[in-house]
Order: sequence, then structure tokens, then C-alpha cells
Amino acid sequence: MADPSHARADRPATANAPALDRHGALPASHAVPDLLTPGLRLVFCGTALGRVSALRRAYYANPTNKFWRTLHAVGLTPTRFAPQDYPKLLPLGIGLTDLAKAHYGNDAELPEGALDAAALTQRIAQVAPRMLAFTSKTAASAWLGRPTGRIAYGPQVERIGPTAIWVLPSPSGSASRYWDAAPWQALAREIG
Repeated sequence: MADPSHARADRPATANAPALDRHGALPASHAVPDLLTPGLRLVFCGTALGRVSALRRAYYANPTNKFWRTLHAVGLTPTRFAPQDYPKLLPLGIGLTDLAKAHYGNDAELPEGALDAAALTQRIAQVAPRMLAFTSKTAASAWLGRPTGRIAYGPQVERIGPTAIWVLPSPSGSASRYWDAAPWQALAREIG
């Protein structure tokens, strides 16, 4: 696992850091490392960093995203963390990753092949968390290989070795019309 402290969002931008368009190939200067280690109870997996997250070098950094406030509201974090504090999830047994590690942008803007289900499976198999929770049906669809309309929120029958799979409504501000905190609350109860 890469050292997450090197990807702190509060790190000042350098003159060499490229400007970011709305979407595109993710420059190494804006990459956010996986937050993965053996023994985790839960790993959240999104599709890709959004532009704001890539700019701030932190997961779920857009102020319209409900991820951080929801983690606290359902009791998965003791306080509401700021996006740049994402490394503080590790001591709580929570990790983070995305399906697309080489691109950033909204789901509809990602190029074909950006969502790498096989690479995700390999990363999760190596650390074997108790549960993998997809933070959108789009992310789940890419891994499960079925359309979003055929995916229910909550636990799935598929597994990665000992790792159970869960699907959650997207916390993204652009997916607000689909928002429902109930599956997040159920996940928090399940994971304990």
C-alpha cells in the first residue's frame, strides 16, 4: 500500500502540477493512493476520482458529496472527517479504492475500459476485508457485470474469497435524485 500521507489534499499545488480539465487521464501528481491493508472490516469502492477529488488529492472531496457526512451520521466515524483526513479511516478498519485508477471525472465521462474490475478483484483478494461496499450502482455494475437496473441496494450473493459485497446509493451530488441513506444505515449495522 502506498503511504496515504503523500496524497494529502492540503498539500500546496506545485508549479509542475498540471491543470485538470473536467475529465481525462489522471496525472500522477493528482493520484490518490488506495487506502488498503490486510485486516480491514470494510472497503468502500467508487468508480473514479471526480475532478474536485483529483484537484484536492482526496477521496469524495466535492462539497456536494454526501460521503463524509453520511459516514458520521450512520456511526462509521466518531466525527465528521474532512476529505483530506481520509487516512484516519484506517485505524477504524475502513479502506478506500476506486475502479478507475488511471482516469478521473464523472462516470459518463470515463473512457471505455477505465473501470478495471479485474484489478479491483486482485487488490481486494490481497487484503481480504470483511466487506467491499460499492458506493454506486455504476461501480457495482462494472464489477458484477450486470446492468444497474438489475442490482438491488444492500448485500449481494457474489463474494471475493471471504469478502462480502454490498451496494450503496451514490453519495455524489450529481446522483442526489437516487439518494437514500437507509442502505448506508443497514451497512453500518451489519458491519458493526
